[in-house]
Amino acid sequence: MTATSLPTATQVPAGLDDVAAALAEAMPRTRAWLEELVRIPSISASADHAEECRRSAERTAQLLTEAGLDDVRLLELDPDTEGRVVAPYVTGSWSGAGAHAPTILLYAHHDVQPTATAANWASPPFEPTERDGRLYGRGAADDKAGILAHVAALRAWQDARGQLPVNVKVIVEGEEEIGSPNLDRFLAAHADELRADVIVLTDLTNWQVGWPGLTYALRGMAEAVVDVRTLAQPVHSGMWGGPVPDALTATTRLLATLHDDRGALTVPGFTDDVRPLSDDERGRLEALDLDEDTLRSDVRLLDGVTTAGDPDRSLLERLWMQPTITPVGMDVPRVAEASNTLLSHVRTKLSVRLAPGQDPERALGVLVDHLVASAPFGALVEVTLGERNAAWVMEPGGPAWDAATAAMTAAYGRAPAAMGCGGSIPFVQPFSDAFGGAPCLLVGVEDPGSNAHGEDESLHLEDFTKACLTEAFLLAELAARADQLHHA
Repeated sequence: MTATSLPTATQVPAGLDDVAAALAEAMPRTRAWLEELVRIPSISASADHAEECRRSAERTAQLLTEAGLDDVRLLELDPDTEGRVVAPYVTGSWSGAGAHAPTILLYAHHDVQPTATAANWASPPFEPTERDGRLYGRGAADDKAGILAHVAALRAWQDARGQLPVNVKVIVEGEEEIGSPNLDRFLAAHADELRADVIVLTDLTNWQVGWPGLTYALRGMAEAVVDVRTLAQPVHSGMWGGPVPDALTATTRLLATLHDDRGALTVPGFTDDVRPLSDDERGRLEALDLDEDTLRSDVRLLDGVTTAGDPDRSLLERLWMQPTITPVGMDVPRVAEASNTLLSHVRTKLSVRLAPGQDPERALGVLVDHLVASAPFGALVEVTLGERNAAWVMEPGGPAWDAATAAMTAAYGRAPAAMGCGGSIPFVQPFSDAFGGAPCLLVGVEDPGSNAHGEDESLHLEDFTKACLTEAFLLAELAARADQLHHA
């Protein structure tokens, strides 16, 4: 094994050459395991894929067992109150480092998003395909690569030394992509056995390809379904159009009350409890200096389409520290199937992202009141709320943060960016609270080009190697800070 087997930017910490070499040598095998998982369509949002979700959990359990963990098992809950089967959690542990060593909880999830329009993918969503140094496939980045980062790091230590430098517990969730609706029940049953000193979540994004990110803030999330009714049944658009309001026109007018012409939210009182940025935080955002051209390229914004939101706030503040309300689905006839009919009922799903500081119940109550009060033409409006969770924020710093910074700097050859994230991970706050405020390290395998949740999701393969190295180095860095972590 030569140094050229590692990414050129990587600077292996003193004393870890054997661990790094073992990890690099195993990367072809690690990638093969990742591709195997990607081929399993573990879509938690669809009951039709329940068996694939189970198969994904079972294969994940095998990989963790082969990585040297003890008591690996599938933890299953009874069906929920509506009789829906709960996708299995996978857990395992290794406790051979001794009582003084810290215990680290490693998290990832094995479920994936639906594929949207599969025909729009350049290659089949569940057939992993390499193009230009990236591996394409649903779940290749979010978050099956996170599972394999854990497996690669654990195996590297076991292959090189037959043991780990810290005690480890692993949990791989099966419902993260649907908002972790059964997490409270899971915690009530199993929190004690998963208690740890530090939580490492490998389900975030890096700042750029080759520039790692360490995330200290997540937006919260909620879902709302808005039903708008104007008629007891659809009627002929020619016979009755004009004086008779239809549900689709009423819905579009109602949705238009959520934003002004710039795309800034206009729901009265909705943003009242958003946490203002501190001077330090504003400085961190300014240091990253996201420009509009980069944003446009990352999301493939079409020529002529402007950015949205309050122009007095920076792009990163709008992305990470401000709330959003976005329609993401609507039940109406497809154009090819539409008749000349005034629609009687339209249903819309809203995705709500909550900023740090916002109380989900208060914010959603304000939103519901606004929607009902703003009904056009006196339409009947009913709002049904779904799962919700608050934003999460930690102050960058402390022994766990310092350990992650050192590990990332070694693996990537540059210090990580301190980042927020516009997405949500419902797991973070409840587990941190359950363990008495244990620090959470949110690290990533994605980059802005990964297009997680979208079409042609992909993983940058060299950065994937660096992410695996980061975790292997991180275990040593946390072990070296055992005294600080015990007294943090």
